[in-house]
Amino acid sequence: MESAPVPFVSGNNDGDIPTGSHPMIQRFDSGPRMSEMTIHNGVAYLAGQVAEDTSADIVGQTEQVLHAIDDLLKLAMTDKTNILRAEIFLADMADFAGMNEAWDKWVPQGATPARATVQAKLARPNWKIEIVVTAAVP
Repeated sequence: MESAPVPFVSGNNDGDIPTGSHPMIQRFDSGPRMSEMTIHNGVAYLAGQVAEDTSADIVGQTEQVLHAIDDLLKLAMTDKTNILRAEIFLADMADFAGMNEAWDKWVPQGATPARATVQAKLARPNWKIEIVVTAAVP
């Protein structure tokens, strides 16, 4: 992420923030196409996170993605122990072991989330991995 995400809250409120049909949806680092994270009803929904340094191998790219996830969860005032679900997209299933090497060092034992890993053609050819996370916000 290039800059600190700025929350945008939409919903029913008394301020001059635009209202919508859903009470208190927080949007972080919102752009014209997407937000990096949204929070609603105590759940944080992260957009797919990818590596910034695409010259890294699968372990390095996975570590970068996991660091970005940690940063976003911190903004939501939660952490990886509250991850409910992780969806992992690999450009090549041959990278499964390398991804798991980084994942296993990062994921908290006793608080492992539901997880799916699939092979997918990612939006940019140098990306080896993309991870989407949903987490509880206590």
